[in-house]
Amino acid sequence: MEKLPDWVALLPTVNAGLNGLAGVLLVWGYTLIKRGNRVAHARTMIAAFITSIVFLGCYLTYHFALHAYTGESGKRFGHTGTLLSKAYLLILLTHVVLAAAVPFLASWTLYQAWRQDWSRHRRIAVVTFPIWVYVSVTGVIIYTMLYHWPGAAP
Repeated sequence: MEKLPDWVALLPTVNAGLNGLAGVLLVWGYTLIKRGNRVAHARTMIAAFITSIVFLGCYLTYHFALHAYTGESGKRFGHTGTLLSKAYLLILLTHVVLAAAVPFLASWTLYQAWRQDWSRHRRIAVVTFPIWVYVSVTGVIIYTMLYHWPGAAP
């Protein structure tokens, strides 16, 4: 197995940082709209969307590069057969399923805001927001479990 170049090995940390930043921006954007600051809310949510797009680009780059250099499609969780591995798989499964929906939900939510259809925007945002936050937070949790949990494979 070929050694990963440093730029590839760094991408999981970059991805976790982008996921965390997106989560912070989402919560901050929610806080801003609850305070009635529509302009700051809009800017913050656009920043969250752009952060998520950058994340997706880095995530795909990492997995393509990982496969090209090692033949592996992803990093394996090192605690097989334990309660921890079952928890990891549950988090991973829900994360992956919901992450597949986020680009569509977020795009549709932003589109409704762009159209200034506030009724539809609010209705879809009520669904989009918790899913997007969950995906951002669980992305960081998955990264932590894979790379920094005691006993994680190098």
